[in-house]
Amino acid sequence: MIIVSLLMCITIADMPYVHAKNSNLWHLPEHAVAYLEQADAIPHRAEGEAALLEFLPPRVNRILDLGSGDGRLLALVRLVHSHLHGIALDFSDAMIERLEERFANDPFVEVVRHDLDAPLPAVNIPFDAVVSSFAIHHLAHARKRSLYAEIFDRLAPGGVFCNLEHVASATASLHAAFLERLGIVDEDPSNKLLDVETQLLWLREIGFDDVDCHWKWRELALLAGVKPS
Repeated sequence: MIIVSLLMCITIADMPYVHAKNSNLWHLPEHAVAYLEQADAIPHRAEGEAALLEFLPPRVNRILDLGSGDGRLLALVRLVHSHLHGIALDFSDAMIERLEERFANDPFVEVVRHDLDAPLPAVNIPFDAVVSSFAIHHLAHARKRSLYAEIFDRLAPGGVFCNLEHVASATASLHAAFLERLGIVDEDPSNKLLDVETQLLWLREIGFDDVDCHWKWRELALLAGVKPS
């Protein structure tokens, strides 16, 4: 089965062993819709999401979801933390439409149009958690790092950043095996994959505590860190 999804939007664009054209197709509605049609078929996705929920603080009052897509992850968090106020960020017209449909009757979720290539909006009240699911790997590496610093600044002391992410394999053969496992033939130039170790190092340098990769299956990983309290 060929999974036409955010994971099919895997590119080897910025991986050490291949050069590919830098582009982003997520402004195209058909690209976003193709992902949504196959999102549930991503292998082991539910395991990664369950691990993410496990590493959220015991009580979450405010949460920011980066690259929220159709709101799948935020909706899962709301099942566990029903009292929270959530902000869902995305820039795709198709995703914004799905977000507004999903949370139309939920006064505690705000949908905000925002491109992660631009600095995050300023906030007056910090967040207890910032989460993201298969979104940040679309950004250039320098922007990934600056975004992580912006996330740190917007977290409350003791707040958690959990990034369920698509990361780079260590070798070309491992990457090829991942593509074969998912039945992917045509890679998407939107993604800019980066290894786990580099991203964990950045989080530590920025100031996060308890930084680790808490779950991983091939090129899918949960990276997390806590802002010191």
